[in-house]
Amino acid sequence: MQAIVIEDKRLVLREVADPVPGDGEVVVDVTAAGVNRADVSQRQGSYPPPPGASEYPGLECAGVISAVGAGVTGHHVGERVSALLAGGGYAERVAIPAGQLLPVPTGLSLQESAALPEVACTVWSNVVDRDRLRKGETLLVHGGGSGIGSFAIQLGKALGATVIATARASKHDKLRALGADLVIDYTTDDFVAATKDFTDGAGADVVLDIVGAKYLSRNLDLLAVNGRITVIGFQGGRTAELDLVQLMSKRGSISSTSLRARPTADKARVVAGVRREVWPLVEAGAIKPIIHTTMSLSAAAAAHDLMESSDHLGKILLLP
Repeated sequence: MQAIVIEDKRLVLREVADPVPGDGEVVVDVTAAGVNRADVSQRQGSYPPPPGASEYPGLECAGVISAVGAGVTGHHVGERVSALLAGGGYAERVAIPAGQLLPVPTGLSLQESAALPEVACTVWSNVVDRDRLRKGETLLVHGGGSGIGSFAIQLGKALGATVIATARASKHDKLRALGADLVIDYTTDDFVAATKDFTDGAGADVVLDIVGAKYLSRNLDLLAVNGRITVIGFQGGRTAELDLVQLMSKRGSISSTSLRARPTADKARVVAGVRREVWPLVEAGAIKPIIHTTMSLSAAAAAHDLMESSDHLGKILLLP
């Protein structure tokens, strides 16, 4: 099969060996694979795959099962699925633990469903499973135009929250159409002041942050009493000072999580939660896959250039 390999921080299409399903795994012929910021970090050498995972980039895909390994029940050759991956999505075929498979939501194509697994699992595991966002609370989403951000806006609204997002001005109309109650241009406006003003001084109950160190003190400043900050990216650096007295005075919490390196059983638990709580919202039309563009697998390097430019809104998909 063909797959994208990383050579000297470059993405190169190569002929490689076909995957073989291990115990509890299936092989999926890939129809489409999502491009994520983590893939860029892997290419740059700062986010290696966990032990035992495919060395090829790609954290989500959709396709058709072509082989079933020992011990797998409830799945069959020819079944259409989407999947959360630890790696290997940038390829014509990929081996996947059966617990990380998701059905293709009713009404979506295989290609559309490829835009959902990684963002759905990341957002649900943080905003719902960890931070317990509740109806009537305020969710602040940094990077609202990203795949993560565009999904988080929709999920927050579907759960009955007020949603604030930061993004470049060119993306504001589309993010409001997705349900954002307020969109702040982080390049020109003070998102701390804007958030406090919009919430009459109360602040945000949950902050989903892809920026990291650069935003930590400001996120704490705008955090509501009993608020929760979750850091899932470090585009703005990894080291920052923290005022513990301010955090204590707000009875707040700060956590930082990753999804890729979690044990297989924990990822299966997250996938099950997404299937139970998120997939019905997708099938009801409350959440839609937001696809910026599709590109051929051989254009993976151009896809990474687009991802790094932040000029996209939603997901970039690669088509083998």
